[in-house]
Amino acid sequence: MASEELARKLQSRLSATQEAVPRPEPEQSPVRPKPQGSDAACGDSSSELSAKLTRRLDINEGNAAPRATRVFNPYTEFKEFSRKQIKDMEGMFKRYDTGKDGFIDLMELKLMMEKLGAPQTHLGLKNMIKEVDEDFDGKLSFREFLLIFRRAAAGELQEESGLLALARLSEIDVSTQGVLGAKDFFEAKMQALSVGSKFEAEIREEKEERKRQEEEKKQRHAAFKQLQSTFCS
Repeated sequence: MASEELARKLQSRLSATQEAVPRPEPEQSPVRPKPQGSDAACGDSSSELSAKLTRRLDINEGNAAPRATRVFNPYTEFKEFSRKQIKDMEGMFKRYDTGKDGFIDLMELKLMMEKLGAPQTHLGLKNMIKEVDEDFDGKLSFREFLLIFRRAAAGELQEESGLLALARLSEIDVSTQGVLGAKDFFEAKMQALSVGSKFEAEIREEKEERKRQEEEKKQRHAAFKQLQSTFCS
């Protein structure tokens, strides 16, 4: 009996001790302050996502063309022009691509037209880009730049078009292939397919010219050696 009473007292005291000890409050995760500029970043992300969704919608509805992923080769795609003509166009494109980003934007086009002596209004410049801007990015890639000369050669540009003025004032003759004034672009393109062999001939001529220059260089070197040995003997 004494042992049972002692056990009850110990149990009662143990219960009282546990109730007296305060239970720790559950830890709460500290509230971290938002980093400065986070709202702006979220805004930028939302704007970027909105732009992507808008472009995707335009592509699905046929109002915009998807960006091409294939490698662009001007010599195979623009067969109506000779290699020299394409190189001249490339040189002109790079000369006015002052940003060296592979595009001619609105301000660079403005400078180009002023240099060519045919300045355009802001609206006129935007319309010029719009005529050949296939990917709707508001600037001219080299391929779109070549389209200007293709359409000029095919007679597809209006007389008052700023692009026609650009093509005429560029000092790049695009009429030598006999397609100037062609009313039907596809007919002009079919005519241009016949000049494929001319590209091969031009490549051979370039190789032969380099070979001839190397041979002349060797002959000059041999003559110099012979002259040098004559003076040294």
